[in-house]
Amino acid sequence: MHEIGVDPYGAKIMLPKAATFLIRINAVNNIAANILKQEMLSLGAEAAVTRGALTGKTKKTDILLIGQLAQYSALVNKLKIQPFGLQKLAADLDGNIKNFIKDDFSVSLRKGSLNLGKKTQIMGVINLTPDSFSGDGLYRNFSNNYPDLALKKAQSLIADGADLIDLGGQSSRPGAKDLSIKEELSRTTPIVKLLAKKFKVPISIDTTKPEVAQAALDAGAQIINDISGLRDKRMIKVAARYKSAVIIMHMLGRPVNMQKIIRYDSLIDDIAMYLKKAIDTAQSGGVAAEKIIIDPGIGFGKTPAHNLEIIKHLEAFKILGKPIMIGPSRKSFIAKVLGSDSQSRTYGTLAACVMAAQRGANIVRVHDVAEVSQSLKIVEAVRKC
Repeated sequence: MHEIGVDPYGAKIMLPKAATFLIRINAVNNIAANILKQEMLSLGAEAAVTRGALTGKTKKTDILLIGQLAQYSALVNKLKIQPFGLQKLAADLDGNIKNFIKDDFSVSLRKGSLNLGKKTQIMGVINLTPDSFSGDGLYRNFSNNYPDLALKKAQSLIADGADLIDLGGQSSRPGAKDLSIKEELSRTTPIVKLLAKKFKVPISIDTTKPEVAQAALDAGAQIINDISGLRDKRMIKVAARYKSAVIIMHMLGRPVNMQKIIRYDSLIDDIAMYLKKAIDTAQSGGVAAEKIIIDPGIGFGKTPAHNLEIIKHLEAFKILGKPIMIGPSRKSFIAKVLGSDSQSRTYGTLAACVMAAQRGANIVRVHDVAEVSQSLKIVEAVRKC
């Protein structure tokens, strides 16, 4: 429209007519479904329902709505005066569409804010463990110059393009056993304190233990990265008290058993519902809405096929209205696809990060920051051209 000289006001009016969405709504009663279908047809749009909903053989049906953004706006206004639960559906539909088309987020931190949307941010990983699956744990040899190693690692990551640093003292590899609180504190707190004094880049603490998170926040961390999705209600209290940003991740079970029983009714729906409940619980516990980031949890209770499906449909999680982080870095599904060992997972990681960025990832959590940074610069250049 800009290239052919359309008036800006006219372009604003016409743009919603250019955006088409397919929206699936599950388990709608037949009366409401038939009203919804008629309303969509009256707007020149479409709604697909099960055959039984039209013949009366079923009591409920899933619905696939097919329409333009302008038509959905008109539909929402029509449904606001309808009975049979359609008023609530209108509110949900309106909220989900607004969430889905939202691109820019500002996550408030105790010091400044994290602006997400203009480009995909990179979270660089520092594993303060001896048993990291990726083989980069700085604590492996319990070296006397362990803090120096962490400092040099952070300097390198930031120089390579890291926008955030994520520190973790507890391995989350499949089968990993829990550390004691004392041990995890000894690995993480001194390093958080050291790096917070040296760098302005926001520091995230990767932990499921409220005690470790609190100590890290006291030492200068600004984000809690909880792979258990804030299941421990004490973690919510810590985040609320410190006004910390949080990353809520999806995981089946715990690292010690997450790969033993993997079962989903509908992978994307199940993960989205889990995250939605966790978001609601966090917000009701005092965590501000603008401080929440979500992570679908690549590799945490998923098969290789599940991990690929998550990347393919990552955009679906935008309906939750939160910035999305994803961590495909050096995960075993990459080796499964490539048929190669852990030393050659970098190229697969780059491909996964590029595809995730194209599908709405606001943050990628990676080990190979320099390589990912270069790859994402190409993504940003293509977006801007």
